[in-house]
Amino acid sequence: MRAARAVSAELDQRYRFAHVLRVARLAERLAVAHGVDPLRARLAGLLHDLARLYPPQRVLRECEQRGMEIGSFERANPIVLHARLGAELARERFGIDDPGVLSAIRKHTVADGVMTPLDAVVYLADGLEPGRTFPERPALAELAFRDLDAAMRALLLSSIAYLDARGLAIAPETLAAARLYGVPLSAEERSPA
Repeated sequence: MRAARAVSAELDQRYRFAHVLRVARLAERLAVAHGVDPLRARLAGLLHDLARLYPPQRVLRECEQRGMEIGSFERANPIVLHARLGAELARERFGIDDPGVLSAIRKHTVADGVMTPLDAVVYLADGLEPGRTFPERPALAELAFRDLDAAMRALLLSSIAYLDARGLAIAPETLAAARLYGVPLSAEERSPA
């Protein structure tokens, strides 16, 4: 409860805090379904968006101040850096030193070519929490309780299709995750950057 109050004060936005609570609850339930520590999943879900409301310039500045390496995709799309910065804020402001929880926070937005079950649980919880309104969400959430890998494959495929349809760039980490989970990609997308 203390952590939830502190996160609420940190975010200072009712909508974002409600999202964070839904993610934490879904992450906990998915963790139970898949034999992952539910307390670690809930904690990662609770802390996953600490930097989400920062403007792009602030995200870049704070990452640079911490000496974080920033790739060209991240520099062009600084919003994705909120996940990596959020992990640093969780460590600095909330004393989180659990590498698994920090990894799940870091990977919740674009995934990665290396994903633990905890990483997958938090990624899925963020993408499938009940406040999300895309048509496939209920079926994907149901799948996530039955088969973590299949749900990752389906959500990554859905995310890539969404970005492709809008002509938006896909993060290299997302493509690496897609390869990890066997998501069918175009020949151009299959080749590592």
